[in-house]
Amino acid sequence: MSDGLDRLIQVMDRLRSPGGCPWDAEQTHESLTAYALEETYELIEAIETGTRADLREELGDVLLQVVFHARVAQEHPEDPFGIEDVADAVADKLIERHPHVFEADGEVLTAQDTHARWERIKKETKQRESVMDGVPVAQPALARAQKVLSRAQRAGLDTPLPPEPSIGAELLALVARAQEQGIDAEAALRQATRDLETAARDLERASAVIKDSPPRT
Repeated sequence: MSDGLDRLIQVMDRLRSPGGCPWDAEQTHESLTAYALEETYELIEAIETGTRADLREELGDVLLQVVFHARVAQEHPEDPFGIEDVADAVADKLIERHPHVFEADGEVLTAQDTHARWERIKKETKQRESVMDGVPVAQPALARAQKVLSRAQRAGLDTPLPPEPSIGAELLALVARAQEQGIDAEAALRQATRDLETAARDLERASAVIKDSPPRT
């Protein structure tokens, strides 16, 4: 299993090192940001509508972004770290947040209990003052709204929705409705948009057929 990962790390190191690829050598964390976001969206698309081959390819592209960023991080003059440090840190986090699995006297928990404990341990270890800390501001608005509502709900905060009549308030109310029904609002809108796109393409094709048909005599 590690052979493939080791090979990818070696390939990335060759590309980034002197005598490698000039473009790869010029990249920074900042310049790679757009690619990380793009590859993540392509992975989501592969999960929702792609084939197994698409999924494998897009997972590889996301993995490449992690390896690329870790290789860039190795060159930091004051605080260098590499892919091993990244992997160790996330493994430590998983063990820390799953004491019911990794401790000898671990409790038997439901999935809901596990999620609640995860959030509690995360808040303690990160010393967060609010349950809203850590929700990315750059996250798409629909997904961020559902995340904020979810955080408030799990914390037992009965936060009222905005009362003023506005498009934003109406959208937030729809997200709250999706949250209550266990629906991913972002994914639901993506599917509805795909359906609309398909219908538009069908109309285009039908219109083209009509235009290309010979006139009746």
